[in-house]
Amino acid sequence: MKIYQIREMSTDEIKKRILEEQKNMIDLRFQLELKNLTNTAKITNTRKDIAKMKTILKERETQEAKTSKEVK
Repeated sequence: MKIYQIREMSTDEIKKRILEEQKNMIDLRFQLELKNLTNTAKITNTRKDIAKMKTILKERETQEAKTSKEVK
């Protein structure tokens, strides 16, 4: 997933997507242990996507804190 796609999503959508990706990550790990996963790069890509989404959420939180601080 590209960063611009994540930025277009709402905060609630991102949080839902993070939960989905974390569940997907668990499934991928099980598949890897059972030798059913052929493309092991999926684990890395999923982990990176989760990190990107968490980064965008953190950016939004700091931006909100900054704007609320300026208003006071």
